[in-house]
Amino acid sequence: MTSTSASGNRKRLLLADDQVAVLQEVRLLLTNDYEIVAEVTDGKSLVEEAQRLKPDLIVSDISMPEMNGFEAAEKLRALGLTSKLIFLTVQSTSAYLRKARRLGAAGYVLKVYAVEQLRQAVSCVLEGKTYVSPQLETPLKD
Repeated sequence: MTSTSASGNRKRLLLADDQVAVLQEVRLLLTNDYEIVAEVTDGKSLVEEAQRLKPDLIVSDISMPEMNGFEAAEKLRALGLTSKLIFLTVQSTSAYLRKARRLGAAGYVLKVYAVEQLRQAVSCVLEGKTYVSPQLETPLKD
């Protein structure tokens, strides 16, 4: 099943992670259903590419150099960018989850479950729903 935008084109995703191996894995998981418009390895590049490309969805790590994922998300929201956001992270505490929600993230996936959960998370978020790795005890709600 391919997700398409109103114009009939595939949904456009921007990927951000400081580990190239993770970017490659995520690209392989999503490239059949979505257009990967860019892959970046730091928060500063994430902000620059997101502004330039205006993707439908950003999949971002939290821990990155230059600017972390939370700081990048905050900056993008301040700039008025409305791309949907999923954090793909090793951070499994409720404090991180709450902060992600405050920053407008619609998804929160633990990296250890990326293969099993990321496609579903992307699909849910693009449909306007939220998705949180079920292994987290705190749901992504205020």
